[in-house]
Amino acid sequence: MTTTANKPRTTAGLQRRSPSRPSKTFYWMVVPALVLFVILHTVPTVTGMFYSFTDYAGYGEWDFVGLSNYVNLFKDDRIMASYGFTFLFAITTTIVVNVGALFIAILLNSKIKYQTAFRGIFFIPNILSVLIVGYVFNYLLSNNLPLIGQALGIEWLSTSILANPDLAWLGIVGVTAWQSIAFSVIIYLAGLQTVPGELYEAASLDGASPWRRFRSITFPMIAGYFTINMVLALKGLLQAFDQIVALTNGGPGTSTESVAMVIYRGGFQGGEYGYQMANSVVYLVVIVVLSLLQMRFLSRKESELQ
Repeated sequence: MTTTANKPRTTAGLQRRSPSRPSKTFYWMVVPALVLFVILHTVPTVTGMFYSFTDYAGYGEWDFVGLSNYVNLFKDDRIMASYGFTFLFAITTTIVVNVGALFIAILLNSKIKYQTAFRGIFFIPNILSVLIVGYVFNYLLSNNLPLIGQALGIEWLSTSILANPDLAWLGIVGVTAWQSIAFSVIIYLAGLQTVPGELYEAASLDGASPWRRFRSITFPMIAGYFTINMVLALKGLLQAFDQIVALTNGGPGTSTESVAMVIYRGGFQGGEYGYQMANSVVYLVVIVVLSLLQMRFLSRKESELQ
């Protein structure tokens, strides 16, 4: 008597189904975000580029002027001065932020008491409003700091540094760096926690100094996080606006006017909409090119360290 236990099983019903295409629901879920992106980003960008070739003042009639807006940008002393200040401010602050954030992150990553509490405290500046921080420090730098300078007999500190054309930018750098360091610390901490502890133990047995361990182990292992922080910091600081408005409003005179502030004032308050749209397009290209060059350079250095 034969049984069916040893009969070969048919594979007709066990054939694997071919992977099905994603449901149309997934595509429809993207539509609202895509529509908002086009309306709030693409359309204004294209419209601004169009008006950059006109003499539009933001109201009334306009005429095409071709490339004259772009040519006049390079003859405008105020525009050139704003680019110079913005680059000086952004590069200096980027260096200060990354050096300070990396130092703080290494301290917070070490075995210290109340480690979690300290991490929370150092992150607080990142959640505060930029304008509120700016106005608070405006009061401190204009009132409290001069009193300290007078008590110590320091002449240059006896008056508000925000009222000094030569020192006002340093006040902006200090306040911006204080608030920006918090975000960079989080990124560096994430990177430091990926470094294997065995490497430090082996280096300690070999008698490596703390600086040697940092140079040979820590920094090469977190080089990718350093690249991310540098690019994000410089890109964001090149667009500085709020902190400058709160601290100096572009003064004294126009010594601390950033490119973003010049675009806003001229485009929305000075009847130079078309002209400042050309400035915006040029500045967009500048930021993109700088970011790409920075990424390429730092990525190359990162590969050399590994």
